[in-house]
Order: sequence, then C-alpha cells, then structure tokens
Amino acid sequence: MKERYTLICGTNRKDAISLYITSLYQEILAEHGVQAGIMALHHLPHDFAFSALYENYGKNEAFNPYIDLMLNTDKYVFVVPEYNGSFPGALKTFIDGLEYPNTFRNKKGALVGLASSGHGASLALSHLTDIFNFCGMHILAYKPRLERIEQHFEGGKLINEKYHQMLRRQAAMFVTF
Repeated sequence: MKERYTLICGTNRKDAISLYITSLYQEILAEHGVQAGIMALHHLPHDFAFSALYENYGKNEAFNPYIDLMLNTDKYVFVVPEYNGSFPGALKTFIDGLEYPNTFRNKKGALVGLASSGHGASLALSHLTDIFNFCGMHILAYKPRLERIEQHFEGGKLINEKYHQMLRRQAAMFVTF
C-alpha cells in the first residue's frame, strides 16, 4: 500500500515564508516520486478553536475534513516557524482538535524549523517533538533549522543553497523512514 503524505504549514499567516517552504518541500518529495498534499492552517475555519474542539469534536462540518485528512495520513512533514520562542498557537490548537491518540500513534513525522533568529526554531522543534512523542508519533531525528530565514529569501524564493541541500537531505531520509 502506498504511503499517504501530508505537508502542514505550521502557521495561519496567509503569505508566510513557511507556506513557500512547504511548497518547496512538496516539489522535493515529488522528485522522489512522492505525491504529498499541503494543509495550510490559514484555510481552517476561523472559529474552529471554539466550535470543533473538546465537547464539540466532530460537530464542525468545516473542520471535519481536516480531521479525516490527518487520520488518513501515514507520514507528516511539519514546516514550523518560531513564534515567541516556540511554535504558533494555531498549530497547537489544530493538534488539539484532532482525534487523540489515533491521529498520530505509530505514524511518522518530519519537522522543519524556520526563524528570524539565529536559533532556527530549536525550541519550537523541541516542544513539538515532545508533543508528538507523547502522541505516539515517530519523529525523524534530522530536523533542518533555517535560521534568519528572511535573509535567505528573495523575490519569493529561497536563495540559500545550503538550506536547499538540508531540505533535500531530510526528504531523502524521510521517504525511507
């Protein structure tokens, strides 16, 4: 059976560099013969934090397709920007709205961090790894950290060849993970 991949852009900002990196990763996976869909958090229903979580699980018809998508994914790639020393709250809220523990249990994930700082979202990736490990997901150890991302992004393109190589290396590892 062919594995199903989903790439998650870990912010709900519409024009974020994270979305570009997510699309670039999709292209890199395609070079390995892997088709992967993109799930961008800015497409989520605006009220999902209140209408789809906890006692409202399964009641938001606009959020339910995202639950199904994530349940039916075998491998996830999360492109995660650093917000306030961790990852975006929208991503945590999204994770909280998914079926626990079946969404992530015994599945595989890869993480890519982006940051304006020189830390490349190290803390964000660490926090997220802890959450996914708690949920039973196996996380690929190699996690590219794209530091000072704005300095390596020009004209809507990633111009740092080292960063391209890091993404290619992770993708090659992930398809055999």
